[in-house]
Amino acid sequence: MTNNIVVEEIELEAWVKQHGATQPPLAQRYVVRIDDRSYKVHDPVITGGQLLDEASKRPVDEYLIFQVLHNGQLEEITDETVDLRAPGIERFITCKSDRSFRFVIDGRRFEWGAPIITGLKLKELAGVDPKSYGVWLEVHGAEDRPIADNESVDLQAPGVERFFTGKKTTTEG
Repeated sequence: MTNNIVVEEIELEAWVKQHGATQPPLAQRYVVRIDDRSYKVHDPVITGGQLLDEASKRPVDEYLIFQVLHNGQLEEITDETVDLRAPGIERFITCKSDRSFRFVIDGRRFEWGAPIITGLKLKELAGVDPKSYGVWLEVHGAEDRPIADNESVDLQAPGVERFFTGKKTTTEG
């Protein structure tokens, strides 16, 4: 339930942490996180290009912007508008690229804006503890390949790369 009172500023990430997936009140400014920085925007209905411009990612046609969804997946934002007042829209990441690359991790499909991704980033996207979990690349017809945190994986190969995570150590019993 929203009222007609307009607050001065809403920091969207803090709002979600405190109130869950409820719609924030109307505000004069909305604070969103793009990559590792916070930005204040006045218009709550904004395009991916406007978000890129706000983050000084220029020329905007050389960048991709992805919304980080609550389940950790990424959704590319293009020319369509995003309503920042919708529950759960508060974080975005950018990549300098002309296309996105698809991969699957733990059964969930992701789009990524660069041809390379690291093992650590895969763990972050999977939402697992990087210290206690490992990540592996599925290899058909051969042993699955472990990916180190600092190792880069090329996503340009034909087909969709499939990864899975698991505890680094197991106890035999």
